[in-house]
Amino acid sequence: MREILYISAIILVSSITVPSCNNNGDGPDAYGNFEANPVIVSSESQGKLLRFKIEEGLYFSADVPVGLTDTTTFHLQKQQIIASMQTLKTKMHTLLSQVEAQEVQLKNVRREYNRIQSLVKDGAATLQKRDEIEGNVRFLASQINAMKTQKATLLAESDALDIQLALVNDQIERSIINNPISGIVLQKYKEEGEIVMPGQSLYKIADLDTLILRAYISGRQLSDIKIGQDVRVYYDKGDTLKELTGKVIWISSEAEFTPKIIQTREERVNLVYAIKIEVSNDQGELKIGMPGELKL
Repeated sequence: MREILYISAIILVSSITVPSCNNNGDGPDAYGNFEANPVIVSSESQGKLLRFKIEEGLYFSADVPVGLTDTTTFHLQKQQIIASMQTLKTKMHTLLSQVEAQEVQLKNVRREYNRIQSLVKDGAATLQKRDEIEGNVRFLASQINAMKTQKATLLAESDALDIQLALVNDQIERSIINNPISGIVLQKYKEEGEIVMPGQSLYKIADLDTLILRAYISGRQLSDIKIGQDVRVYYDKGDTLKELTGKVIWISSEAEFTPKIIQTREERVNLVYAIKIEVSNDQGELKIGMPGELKL
């Protein structure tokens, strides 16, 4: 009878002293909470939000237009630039016609000059006549050079208008709000019809297919972990802990004070190191802020 009682006592003590937080019977090495890598989408243009279909909790694919700011001013500027370009094109066409006519005239005057030059040698024409035609040649040549300079000026104006048009088109494109990543909208900051400014936050979105467990380890544990290492991650599912595989993607280079929300089974230390563990959430069971445990 005494032997039976002795064996029962051993079994009872063993069941009390063995931890039951995971399948290996060992306690977690670190604790933390799950978080995402959100992207805050900001306005790139100034104006009224004419369309803004963002709603919290909805899923949006990447590169999908989700809003539009007022582009009336930009379209008016574009029409003005196009009209100036058309006027410049007409001026260029007129100038080229004038240059062509002057070059034909210069060619004829030079032919006449050569003819008079031969007559002067034969004594059939006067030097005065030759000098008069020579003056016409220089005058026509200077006019053509002036027109070519004017042509260069018009070409420079055309290049400037092309740049202005490109800038306006860029502003129009920036007025379209494109969703940068595939994910779920976490927070909405603006409503349709509000006036927004460049750089003003519109909404926050995150890809929840992969979450990050931010945990904290002591200095004694630093030698046991490295970037790229696979670790076991646990989270509460009902009355049990479910295990996932995670990968260490970041280790803080500086120690910090232990956050108040972190509780470990070891004695509380003054300084800890933050680490980030990337965990797949393809089943959608992990939520932002959910507590998690880490086993190296």
